[in-house]
Amino acid sequence: MSLRAAYDGVVAAVPVTVPYERYSIHGAHWWIGRALHEAVRVAGLRPRDIDGLCVSSFSLGNDTAVGLTQHFGLSPRWLDHIPMGGAAGVVGLRRAARAVQMGDADIVACVAGDTNAPDSFRRMLAGFSRFAADASYPYGAGGPNASFALLTDAYMRRYGATREDFGRICVAQRQNALSFPHALMKRPLTMEQYLAARPIADPVALFDCVMPCAGAEAFLVMREDTARAMGLPGVRVLATIERHNAFPEDPIQLRGGWAMDCGELYAMAGLTPDGIDVVQTYDDYPVIIMLQFEDLGFCAKGEAPAFVRHHDLTCGGTFPHNTSGGQLSVGQAGAAGGYLGLVEAMRQITGQALGAQVAGAKTALAAGFGMINYDRGLCSGAAILAAA
Repeated sequence: MSLRAAYDGVVAAVPVTVPYERYSIHGAHWWIGRALHEAVRVAGLRPRDIDGLCVSSFSLGNDTAVGLTQHFGLSPRWLDHIPMGGAAGVVGLRRAARAVQMGDADIVACVAGDTNAPDSFRRMLAGFSRFAADASYPYGAGGPNASFALLTDAYMRRYGATREDFGRICVAQRQNALSFPHALMKRPLTMEQYLAARPIADPVALFDCVMPCAGAEAFLVMREDTARAMGLPGVRVLATIERHNAFPEDPIQLRGGWAMDCGELYAMAGLTPDGIDVVQTYDDYPVIIMLQFEDLGFCAKGEAPAFVRHHDLTCGGTFPHNTSGGQLSVGQAGAAGGYLGLVEAMRQITGQALGAQVAGAKTALAAGFGMINYDRGLCSGAAILAAA
């Protein structure tokens, strides 16, 4: 595979989080609109200055990105709607970066947001995909918990991971969340509490699962000289990868699309895994974090359990990871969960962390994973960023 052209001169800037709420009476439009308004305000722009728009959401109803242009009074010349859940942030970044690089847009707003009423998650699952409705719902396996229980069990059997290994990830992320103002879970989590949690779908228990909530995340993509002229701290986009339905021949998912493309990711960035200061993985369940550690080159396949035993994953540790607390402690605001790590990575390497700051962080890797059907997640991606 030939190496794709680098994203020279393109930066992401203005990381925005609309504080999460467990439940909300507002629709997704309200959450997305708040994120857009804040990005425009912080950047000192006017709405008409936004000539590109990229949107991800599960709860927009019949609307897509084009409907939102009228709702918000925008008139972009470049538009994208990315229904890829946890991979949406990375995919949005890479497409927006190419649009800016090629002159199709000057300033692209990338935004994801969802609402969460008491029955929102149930209603979303009911129409999630034709595959899920045909292959899993008739057997009582409604939703991701059962699917990830199968993946977790297979991983434990194959590679010897233990509940304590997954617990190390969850406990460290909760420690990181204690200083992050938008985290919904603010009580310390001990290993004893993790192991004693009520079962959800064996071997998955309560603290292995994300909590649905409402919220929004956003950032802007533009040329580096534009950001500099506006006085905005930006992060250079060094490299990105994106892959869908990777390894379809695997009977169950023990590797993701990152394994197919991580060589290109590091080659384009001109870095190795050792050159990454902060890592933000998509974390709907701990087993997927382990897959990302392996498939993104931080350890060999099957060695993630040993990796987490020998590394401190907190903000001040040997391997700073999911420094906001990740979705497992911040909450999962629908498609905004796919933006959470990317926005946090931007803050960390520009010295704008809302919680604990990783000392000297200049490079970051953010990975995404989304659209789980019965036996696998279909979308994966990753981006490497550096301080501009």
